[in-house]
Amino acid sequence: MNYQSTRNAAQIADSVHAVLEGLAPDGGLYIINDLPALGFDWRSTLNMTTMEMASAILKTLLPDFEGMDELVERAYRGRFSTDELTPLVRVGDRYVLELFHGPTSAFKDVALSMLPQLIMQARKQTGMTDEIVILTATSGDTGKAALAGFCDVPGTRIIVFYPENGVSRVQKTQMVTQSGKNVTVCGIRGNFDDAQTGVKNAFSACADGTLLAGKGARLSSANSINIGRLAPQVVYYFKAYAELVRQGRIEAGEPVDYVVPTGNFGDILAGYFAKLLGLPVGRLVCASNRNDVLTEFLQTGVYDRRREFYRTCSPSMDILVSSNLERLLYLLCGDCAEVAGYMEKLRTDGVYRVSDRMLARLHEEFWPGCCDDAATLDTIGRVWRETGYLMDTHTAVAWRVAEAYETACRGAEEYETACRGEHRSPATLRCPSAGEQCSPLQPPVVVLSTASPYKFPAAVLSALGENPPEDEFAAMERLHELTGAPVPPNLAGLRQQPVRHSDVIEKEEILNYVLEKVDS
Repeated sequence: MNYQSTRNAAQIADSVHAVLEGLAPDGGLYIINDLPALGFDWRSTLNMTTMEMASAILKTLLPDFEGMDELVERAYRGRFSTDELTPLVRVGDRYVLELFHGPTSAFKDVALSMLPQLIMQARKQTGMTDEIVILTATSGDTGKAALAGFCDVPGTRIIVFYPENGVSRVQKTQMVTQSGKNVTVCGIRGNFDDAQTGVKNAFSACADGTLLAGKGARLSSANSINIGRLAPQVVYYFKAYAELVRQGRIEAGEPVDYVVPTGNFGDILAGYFAKLLGLPVGRLVCASNRNDVLTEFLQTGVYDRRREFYRTCSPSMDILVSSNLERLLYLLCGDCAEVAGYMEKLRTDGVYRVSDRMLARLHEEFWPGCCDDAATLDTIGRVWRETGYLMDTHTAVAWRVAEAYETACRGAEEYETACRGEHRSPATLRCPSAGEQCSPLQPPVVVLSTASPYKFPAAVLSALGENPPEDEFAAMERLHELTGAPVPPNLAGLRQQPVRHSDVIEKEEILNYVLEKVDS
């Protein structure tokens, strides 16, 4: 089975080479043409352990890898605080899928514990002797998870770029204190979109092999543009569903709605992959912060990155160019030329509009909502007071949008979004099934919780009515005193770690920086 580029059906690779390359040579993203045709038996996963489930799903999505059972065991066993990996927790009338029990306390751990195993196995199967240089742009969480996953992995080197002033103090400290002989961390003067564009440009510049000739190095990616990063994220949708069946909350075959906080569209796209593999996913609810480019797109079919960029208290979602949306566009239209046209319009004009046919498909599958900082912090405080559950800022965005979604689907014709900032007036969002009554028996709602609250202690402490100290590590201690919620071990001793990476460059210097590091 081959993967193909979203921009050219003739640009193909098996799953091993797709993972090694990360990005297709034409700049497109690797995708399976017809996921339903794989014939995956989703019901067989309901009684599997998490490890068995992960292996079964990854064998289907990445069929050319040998020894997948062993790769899964090496990736996960003993690295998470629970062998469940992603426990499902009941909070009020909803369910929270906790994705932050891995080695860096963020959802990226699920995929970035697996990707190094895939890279090493791919090198082995292909007989490659070149060093794999992993280029990664991060809005906060991917960077540390990738660094932890690839630290001292033989045959690899990793370079992470982060926006110097666009991550939390805890996130930055996690990255700049990372040990390992093969790791490099560099800040850029710009935002995540600048970092992501710089990394993509580096791939394009090196695509023909000229710049890396004779250097014994090849580029790959740890961002979700790499199918090896995205595929493992599909697993926890199945995991949550199986748990709801085990608890008797649903019968096998009944739908479940998932609410996903997302900026780069990878986490929610994994849910759409799960649906195409047969999992009874109901509606995928896309939750954005004040940088609500995805909300607008899913409402109107217009993707417009020509807008003001906001730094928010949910920085991992501070993104205006959502790379994985390209894969969704292909899956909905199946036309590489159409997708390539949209991407070219985005590059040259900063905006594109999809066809009415595609917009109708988007409305069938997705429901959008957004939430500003004030509403985010209000949600953290209110949920803590009402339920005793402590959540981070990104989870709070999803929770708030879940409330709006449920309000809309209870038959309300319209509701006022939480986006009340200066950037836009209160908007009207309609349930995509407008004109039809939603079922009075709504599917259970699963909110994806993507990070530990201790990664954003100052914001969370403020949400609880405290005046947080300027030092985020002091805020972490105070948050623990106030709530009693345990501090993840990987964060507890972070303050004492020495800084090992201090480089900061202009966004235009990313390619030269990469070439310099490859030569060193």
